[in-house]
Amino acid sequence: MDDELRSAILSYTSNPAYRAVKPKVIAERLGLEGDAAVNCKKLVKKLIREGELEYGPNHLVIPIDPEHPARTNLMPAVTGESGHPVADSGQATSDSRRDRGNYVVGTLRRISSGDAFVRPEGTPASAERDLDIFVPGRQSGDAASGDVVRLAVSSRPGAYGKPTGKVVDIVERATNVFVGTYLEEAGSALVEVDGKVFGQPIYVGDPGAKGAKESDKVVIEMVRFPSQVRDGEGVISRILGDRSAPGVDTLSIKYEFNLPGDFPEEVLEDARQQAAKFDESIPEGRRDLTGEVIVTIDPLTARDFDDAISLKKLDNGHWELGVHIADVSHFVVPKSALDREAYDRATSVYLPDEVIPMLPEIISNNLASLQPDRVRYAVTALLEMSPEGMPINCEVFKSAIKSRRRFTYEEVDLYLLAKGLVSADPSRATSSPTAADVVSTLSPEVDRLLADMFELAMKLRKRRFDRGALELSMPEVQIDLDKDGRVSGAHVEKNTESHQVIEEFMLAANIAVATKLADSGLLFLRRIHGSPDPRKSRALTEFIRSLGIPVENLQDRFELQQVLDRVKGDPRQHAVNFSTLRSMQKAIYSPEEEGHYALAADCYCHFTSPIRRYPDLTIHRLIDALNHHQAGTGPKPVNEMSQLLLEGDHCSEREQRASGAERELKKMKLLNYLSDKVGTEMDGVITGVEKFGVFIMGRDMPAEGFIHITALGDDFYQFDRASHSIAGKREGNTFRLGDAVRVAVANVDVDARELDFRYLGRAKGPGAGKHAQEKSAGGRKGRPLPPEKKRRPSQGKNRQARERSAGAGGNMDSQSPASGNKPPRGKKPGKKRR
Repeated sequence: MDDELRSAILSYTSNPAYRAVKPKVIAERLGLEGDAAVNCKKLVKKLIREGELEYGPNHLVIPIDPEHPARTNLMPAVTGESGHPVADSGQATSDSRRDRGNYVVGTLRRISSGDAFVRPEGTPASAERDLDIFVPGRQSGDAASGDVVRLAVSSRPGAYGKPTGKVVDIVERATNVFVGTYLEEAGSALVEVDGKVFGQPIYVGDPGAKGAKESDKVVIEMVRFPSQVRDGEGVISRILGDRSAPGVDTLSIKYEFNLPGDFPEEVLEDARQQAAKFDESIPEGRRDLTGEVIVTIDPLTARDFDDAISLKKLDNGHWELGVHIADVSHFVVPKSALDREAYDRATSVYLPDEVIPMLPEIISNNLASLQPDRVRYAVTALLEMSPEGMPINCEVFKSAIKSRRRFTYEEVDLYLLAKGLVSADPSRATSSPTAADVVSTLSPEVDRLLADMFELAMKLRKRRFDRGALELSMPEVQIDLDKDGRVSGAHVEKNTESHQVIEEFMLAANIAVATKLADSGLLFLRRIHGSPDPRKSRALTEFIRSLGIPVENLQDRFELQQVLDRVKGDPRQHAVNFSTLRSMQKAIYSPEEEGHYALAADCYCHFTSPIRRYPDLTIHRLIDALNHHQAGTGPKPVNEMSQLLLEGDHCSEREQRASGAERELKKMKLLNYLSDKVGTEMDGVITGVEKFGVFIMGRDMPAEGFIHITALGDDFYQFDRASHSIAGKREGNTFRLGDAVRVAVANVDVDARELDFRYLGRAKGPGAGKHAQEKSAGGRKGRPLPPEKKRRPSQGKNRQARERSAGAGGNMDSQSPASGNKPPRGKKPGKKRR
């Protein structure tokens, strides 16, 4: 069906009689309605991404043939590498002193000055902000950040050397619900929306509306969006409580990101009915593995055990690895209330102090959870491997298992230490029980299982890196919270051997299952991670050379891997890892046949966490349908490309929403923690360099702040994009990505979510290269700023600079190069490193 529609679109648009129209009109001309029309528009965009079609002015679709009549008399829009319009061609004519210009659709992002930038639709995620179009405040109408707008693009360059545009239409509002702080002024009730989304407070009626008090956090619904000619107006829909009260910050983020709340009653009732049906019996068609030696390894606080492991050696000397995944598909029936809710949520959301699950806890923490000594239903991937870990065969089927032991990661690390399989690490905290305690409680078969698991996992890990998988060495700093959800400290999470064992087995299962589905000729939701943009790889190569590291071409993954290994423990480690991350694309869900670059996997999907990820659930269902077909008891499963594209976009968007909410709440909690600590000194690492200043992340406390270029010292600084650095011409001070610096907290604005640092000098340790100076700049070292200077003139510049820079950089996967969408370790009620 998808191939037929593709052919129909290309045939229609290549016809000499075709005249440029929008995707919606193409669907109408092909006689499509409803979902078919939606799929058609989606496929048109895909054809444009693939270079089969192009966008012209006014978002019109045109053939790529330069001689086609549809291109005649059209003013061509300048397009990016993806074929999407990104700027004006410079050929616009004047009409009554106004540019007719080109038309571009994109997402608007406002800055505190009232001006805005628009990222054209279809711009690759890897593209720099240079492709954004500048929109002066007076030309932006009442568009708000996140809105999809249509721009008339002028031929004349504007501020920042960018093309300029004027908003002519709001295609789609991002939201009309906002969170902010209530205040009263001149007899009016106002709300200052968090994050400086709007330049001015929003009028919400008479004082005391809905009982709101000064400094309360409130939720408002916008009645009229603000513009250059009129103020905004809204109504208070909910009062969250005093801005400093425990839990209010989390509530604010939930409403700001429109995160799901309690499960609807029909969903809970569906879950209850599933619970009533379940009796731990083993039905026909489900393989009984309850006699196998199977264990789980999870965080100490975990309650949802969604994977278990078995491993044994076969008579032929091969390994038989069993990866047993909770059979969520048994309880979540397609098109049921549970299924609809799970699809809408698409992922569990792991906030610093709360988890918003994808499934009700009666399913996730009970029926589907692979609890010890309980019969539980699973989907088992049985992987046969050679003694060296080379994959031989994969069988996937429904099973019933009974876990022999529930291990924590800490217990397995102690076991490995007691057996002499790993060396003692002095930096690891001592814990109870001791290594001897753990070993003494093991049965012989479980003891043997753990030792074999470590042996095979290390072989798999070596094979993965031998084929070019990448791993960044970037310390993962997690915040510690007290009982009220406030930051009490931070700690560095270590990727210990116990985590590596489970990670390797999950990766092996994901690759094996994806390969099995691909070999069967099926379309399915893959986890894809595209190769880096060649321009970014070339820029990375030049930057690494500027660090004094000889390299040929970092488009070669093996050379990049060697560089990452070479700088471990080197002062240049941070610079190399940060720059590598920024060069990468984001991992997403898609049915397109593309591999996972960071994993060096040609075929990859998510199979191992259906309790918290909807794409995994779709894979389980597809495997079951394939098994029925191969057994002669069902038809061959068929997926529509267009539908999978929609599902992939939806799941990717929900994943990004979840990570954005976690990131913003973590930022809020850190800012609250630092709000009474102005003057506090800390070591940090430069995580971003722009022509207007530097971004710095605290080394021991993961708060990111900004120093404007005017606060770096009395010098004239020159920005060098290739080397990610700014250098002073008079004093010679140089600030480069990855440098270690010493800073002091200068200003904290929790509501604006801004942190300003004051530069004190160079820090010792990784990143403290000789190119940077020890000289202090910008204030009295180690002492708080006086009240009259806490709000420096440069801070307005800081805010605008942050906003111009927001969103730059790439992402190998949601949290790590391994599998993506992994909640931070130690997260309550439990997290798994997958």
